[in-house]
Amino acid sequence: MQGDNLIFMNRFKEKYLKTVVAQMKEKFGYSNSLAVPKVDKIVLNVRISASNSDQKFQELAADTLTRISGQKPIFTKAKKSISSFKIREGQIVGVSVTLRNNRMYDFLDKLVNLSLPNVRDFRGLSQKSIDGQGNLTIGFKEYLAFPEINPDEVENLHGLEVCIHTTAKSKKEGFILLALLGFPFVEKLIDK
Repeated sequence: MQGDNLIFMNRFKEKYLKTVVAQMKEKFGYSNSLAVPKVDKIVLNVRISASNSDQKFQELAADTLTRISGQKPIFTKAKKSISSFKIREGQIVGVSVTLRNNRMYDFLDKLVNLSLPNVRDFRGLSQKSIDGQGNLTIGFKEYLAFPEINPDEVENLHGLEVCIHTTAKSKKEGFILLALLGFPFVEKLIDK
């Protein structure tokens, strides 16, 4: 069974194993291939505000995430009531899905090669969207950039957040890892 997975390896994972690992070892001097940072998981999230807490909007957000990720999402509930945000304890405040392994690499391939170039007025990702641990967060105002979504079928638009978690230990490691994987950053990769 595992032999079959090696035959049909995702091209994004193959790129990581064959080129990125070698370049990262050369750049940072890792002695072991397992010490090289990698993408650990991807979390897709849709926030549901108090004004959009109706059942139809929740189903729309869940359906959108299912179509984009190919995996059933979970509903996130509020842990406590916050009156200034009009949130009650137990109210659904979001929908999220976590991708790992092959689905994660398939999604990364689709994100870098199809979705980001389809975003209107896209000029590249900012290095500021990477946190101190090397994780990248991308926010979409609308989810029409994904190829699974037919614009003619859309009745309500909502935002979408994509968090790419890495095992990098610093912002620089995370930036170089993601740039070598092909993420279109505005800033160029600096060889230092």
